[in-house]
Amino acid sequence: MKIAKLIAASTVTLALMTGTVFAGDTKEKVDDAWITTKVKADLTKDKTTKAHDIHVNTKSGVVVLTGTVASAAEKEKAEANAKSVKGVVNVENQLRVAAAE
Repeated sequence: MKIAKLIAASTVTLALMTGTVFAGDTKEKVDDAWITTKVKADLTKDKTTKAHDIHVNTKSGVVVLTGTVASAAEKEKAEANAKSVKGVVNVENQLRVAAAE
């Protein structure tokens, strides 16, 4: 019994140390690199966001968006896209809206 608890604790610790999270109720492992790639791909597919101006970083399922966008609507859309990706725990939207010229 003690061995089973030790193995379970070790597995959880290893998952946390490697930045691996579990997606929703499926218990499917989703890693940070996959999340970052998926968010970037979704931003690229979305014609309302300028993906080349948005930088994506993920740690322990928390996505951080940085860069400059043209409007508040684009900022909100980028955040919504990131939140829709499986495995995302939270989104820190640090995008700045460019000043109108």
